[in-house]
Amino acid sequence: MKADAIKLDGKTAGSVELNDEIFGLEPRKDILHRVVRWQRNKAMAGTHDVLGRSEVSYSTKKIYRQKGTGGARHGSRGAPIFRSGGTYKGPTPRSHAHDLTKKFRKLGLKHALSAKVAAGELVIVDTIDVKDAKTGVLAKMVGALGWKRALIIDGAEVNENFAKAAANITTINVLPSMGANVYDILKSDTLVLTKAGVEALEARLS
Repeated sequence: MKADAIKLDGKTAGSVELNDEIFGLEPRKDILHRVVRWQRNKAMAGTHDVLGRSEVSYSTKKIYRQKGTGGARHGSRGAPIFRSGGTYKGPTPRSHAHDLTKKFRKLGLKHALSAKVAAGELVIVDTIDVKDAKTGVLAKMVGALGWKRALIIDGAEVNENFAKAAANITTINVLPSMGANVYDILKSDTLVLTKAGVEALEARLS
């Protein structure tokens, strides 16, 4: 399929041929869901922790005698039934990551790109090379183009001046082609690919 390309000033810059096997698939929510879930679980810190019965700061002395009190039998103030006692089977530090094959992850990225094309939220730009790292100038360009919460994916490396200018614009996220991922693509309202980014992604996913 063909897609029109533009420059950062909004002028036309010819067209780009997009690979139908990457940008022309019928998006499947189940595939996207599995890949996003894999990403988010892998990113979880997993540092949650509580004190168990053996970890609470209490004496291990028996709190009162076994018989003759008329009450229940207890051996430790750190038992879970007491206030400030240890937690029974509480969360402990662990990794939430689970396995997902490279083939499936690659498929998920293809479906994410295809979903943006199907939704009309894909923009192709000639290049994002700028001479000066001026945040104000770039912000005006982005406003004129109507990009809201945009993810911009360049080739192997992102133009240094553009990255600096975009660093203080909260609605823009800039990534090299190897950083392209399903979660960030779906989260964005507008996906912007440079011509170099398209070539790099097609080479990565072919």
